[in-house]
Amino acid sequence: MTSHERVMAALDFRRPDRIPLFDSYWGEFAAAWREAKGLGPGADILDYYGVDIAIAVGDEGLAPSRAEVLEETDGHTVRRDSWGRVIRTVSGGYFYEQVANAVNDPRDLGSLAVDPPDLDSRYAGLDGRMEALKQRFCVFAKVGGPFIRTEFVRGEVNFLCDLAADPAFARELAFLVGRHLIAIGLEELRRWDLYETGVWVFDDMASNLGPMFSPRTADEVLVPVWAEMVRAFKAAGARKVVLHSDGNIGPLLDRFVEIGFDGINPVEPKAGLDIVALRRQYGERLALLGGLDNAHILPRGDPEEVVHHVQRLIEVGRDGGWVAGMHSVGPDISVATYDAVVGALRAGP
Repeated sequence: MTSHERVMAALDFRRPDRIPLFDSYWGEFAAAWREAKGLGPGADILDYYGVDIAIAVGDEGLAPSRAEVLEETDGHTVRRDSWGRVIRTVSGGYFYEQVANAVNDPRDLGSLAVDPPDLDSRYAGLDGRMEALKQRFCVFAKVGGPFIRTEFVRGEVNFLCDLAADPAFARELAFLVGRHLIAIGLEELRRWDLYETGVWVFDDMASNLGPMFSPRTADEVLVPVWAEMVRAFKAAGARKVVLHSDGNIGPLLDRFVEIGFDGINPVEPKAGLDIVALRRQYGERLALLGGLDNAHILPRGDPEEVVHHVQRLIEVGRDGGWVAGMHSVGPDISVATYDAVVGALRAGP
């Protein structure tokens, strides 16, 4: 099977030739892998381990044309990004501080600048590479979701306060952002001809303890937006719509199944999500993508424990419904341990 055939078989609950794999790798792990294998800097870790999925996204911000650097020194950079927020990054750092928002009160909604979804510059980085990616991977379009992207526009603390104190405004803003994301996703499907795979909606919304809002708030503000997104993508012909969120989204899973999401990722054990229990609960109504324990079992590196962990999940996913992975492989996992994981996966189904 090709990666496309393998992944789509699993998502359709058909038996693949092997368990599909979807992981990403920290730079430190990739460096350790090259050293352990005696490989040069040009070695491709995705090819080596046979990663099956690639996620393709353009610049989905509201107004890429208005992005600009506002201040740059040896120590930091301040810029306005395509979401209209002003962010500060430290030189060499990954995370950022959001110092100004695009929307500060409801009156700002009418003046938000929004570039067309089919703006060529949004997709320039991938247009020329897409056919090669599709030859190697099962490629899905990606958009953000209405929770995390509305946070981008409004600011994290502000939007969480809106959800509690002004849900009508929160819903209006979430719909504005969600409909923009729908337009971006539809353009990605059309431009890259990804209807035979579909769309992943990335909407990190939870800690290890649970969602950042109550199920009642979700029903009032976010469920209608998620539902509209899924309907729009499937009406356009997207074969699958998958939801990505770190953390414990368990309290909302019934809603996600009812909305029509076909799968969830990364199904983190450290957040209390267990693939065996979820398969028992949802059967073939929900594909599970992820589920390997990158917080406890794999960092401990006990070979017997690692193989047992992987084999337990294979028993659930050997006939489809599971794509193996752990979202990210960091330097706290040894190359030998990850080799054992991939070896156990290849030994099944």
